[in-house]
Amino acid sequence: MKVINGKIDCKPIETGYDESRIEILNKRLAEMIDKKVIHGAAYCISHKGKVIAHGSIGRNNAAGADTAMQPDTIFEIASVTKTFAATAIMQLVEDGFIRLDTKVGEILPQFAKKPFEDITLWHLLTHTSGLYPDGGCFSESAPKDPWELLEEKWDGKSDFDWISAGISGGLRRPVGAQWQYCSFGFAILGEIVTRVSGQNVHDYIAEKILRPLKMNDSGFYPTAENAARCFYWKPEHKEFFDKVTSGESNGHYDEGTVWDIIPNTAGGLCSTAYDLVRYGNAFVYGGRFDGARLLGRKSVEKMSTVQLSGVPDYCWTAQEPNRLYGIGFDMRQGPAYSYSEGTIMHEGAGACSLDIDLKEQLVAAWFVPFDEGANGWSAEPLYNVQNIIWSGLI
Repeated sequence: MKVINGKIDCKPIETGYDESRIEILNKRLAEMIDKKVIHGAAYCISHKGKVIAHGSIGRNNAAGADTAMQPDTIFEIASVTKTFAATAIMQLVEDGFIRLDTKVGEILPQFAKKPFEDITLWHLLTHTSGLYPDGGCFSESAPKDPWELLEEKWDGKSDFDWISAGISGGLRRPVGAQWQYCSFGFAILGEIVTRVSGQNVHDYIAEKILRPLKMNDSGFYPTAENAARCFYWKPEHKEFFDKVTSGESNGHYDEGTVWDIIPNTAGGLCSTAYDLVRYGNAFVYGGRFDGARLLGRKSVEKMSTVQLSGVPDYCWTAQEPNRLYGIGFDMRQGPAYSYSEGTIMHEGAGACSLDIDLKEQLVAAWFVPFDEGANGWSAEPLYNVQNIIWSGLI
């Protein structure tokens, strides 16, 4: 199966990385494609600030079209977007506008009442707000998924109070009692960025994070310049991207729906593996990379320090008595992973992953769109791939 190579800064051996492990990576990815676990893959790996591997294999779509995945194929990065929302919040903390212990109700009046009045920005960033989590986290007979409530209560008006609708189910658990994966909380954080900065959060992230880091292929909506490189799941998606390329569509696929008025900071950013590695390197180097300042060193340290102690996680049948989580970043450890303690990472549904090993100065981003053989989700293209990549460290 053909591997397409993208741009690199140097050979792996120049940074102390075993190039033969990239061959193993490509071989295993090809096997996963043959088994229909994934449709294809695109990846980028940097070590000590240098891109040492950048490639793709398989198809750039899930619609059966025989077009090759490219190293610069653009994907929706799903929940990896949450780390960008967290970074934006930390920037506003650094600028003195808010603190992590600021109560949400001080900014959004919908939270300034029982049972929400004790929820802080920190609780939202660590998934400990007590708000109802994403659907599927728990097998309850009557889940109160905030997203379902939004669709149920949507009145079609531009002034729809989506915040009140989303929290109308109340709390599932007391504030701070459990780790419950709540994407809606990151939409709330996006709204907070908008209210505090006075700038729409999508524009804020573009101006304060994407452009300084020269993440030129990243944004919340496809543009005429990059739509032709977007991964698509269905023929209808390809038709939409063609309209964006021709100028017939502005790329805002949510226009006229409830989703168009909600910040897309829980999972709506599009990017490439290469761009995500640039973002990851800013954390490796204390908040600065390639002449751009993303954050101060102490903010990076805060985000990459485990925040929870003795807080259990029962999501998706987990039985974890002490969930390891930073500020907007996952920090889980265990037998499935071989990265260093203190590594910050985040998965995105569908799937993709961004892993940032601060100790080894190793950053990897990879997109592995699931095929039918994954049965909805598979650890193999995520955790197995991570172990292959980290095995190259000499």
